[in-house]
Amino acid sequence: MNSHLLYPQIGKVIASTGSRQFPRMLHDLIHAHLSIDATQIRQLPAANTDAALIDETVFSSDQCLEAGFTDPSRLHLIRRKGDSRFEIQVLRGGATYSFSAHERSRLDDISPLLLPMLEKHIAALKPGPERSATESLQQRFLDRLAQSGLKLSERECQVCLGLLAGHTAPEQAERLALKVNTVESYLRRAAIKLGIAGRHSLMRWMYGDR
Repeated sequence: MNSHLLYPQIGKVIASTGSRQFPRMLHDLIHAHLSIDATQIRQLPAANTDAALIDETVFSSDQCLEAGFTDPSRLHLIRRKGDSRFEIQVLRGGATYSFSAHERSRLDDISPLLLPMLEKHIAALKPGPERSATESLQQRFLDRLAQSGLKLSERECQVCLGLLAGHTAPEQAERLALKVNTVESYLRRAAIKLGIAGRHSLMRWMYGDR
C-alpha cells in the first residue's frame, strides 16, 4: 500500500462525510488504489436485502455511464451492524475484465478504512441527537432570514452557517469542496446583502434584537 499517496485521499473522503461529494471522493480513493470503472455504495436493512435505504453509483467517466454495464466484473465489501448492512461494490465494465486475486487482496487491505467511512457518511445523513444543534442553528438562521425579508443563495447560506458554527474559511472550503477564495467570495456577497461586516456583525445580526 502506498500510504504517502493514500493519506491525502483519505483526508478528502473524511472531509466530505455527509455531503454530496462523498461518493465521488470514495470512488476516487479506491480508483487511486485499484483500476475500476464504477463504485456503488448501499445501505440495506439486514432483514430485507431487496430494499435499499441508500443506493448510489459513481462512474469513472460519462462514457462508462453511456455504455452501460453488461455483466460487469464486481467486488463486494460488506459490513453488518445492528439491523443494517453496509455495502461497497467496485465494478469493471465487462465480464472478461475480471479482478485478479492480487487485486482482490489490495481491496481487502483498505476495506477496514472504507467500510467505517461509509457507515459514518450514512449516519451523518440521518437526523439524530448528534445533529440537533446544527439543525437548530440552521432553522434559526432561516427563520431570521425570513423575518428580515432577505434572500441568500444556497452557498451563501452554507458559508454563513459555517461561520456561525465556528468554522474558518479554509475549513469550510475543505468541507464544501470549494477553493478558499470562493468561500470568501460567498461570504462577501452574503455580508453585502445582510448589511454586515465580519463574524461579529453576523453574530449580532443573528442573535440581536429583531
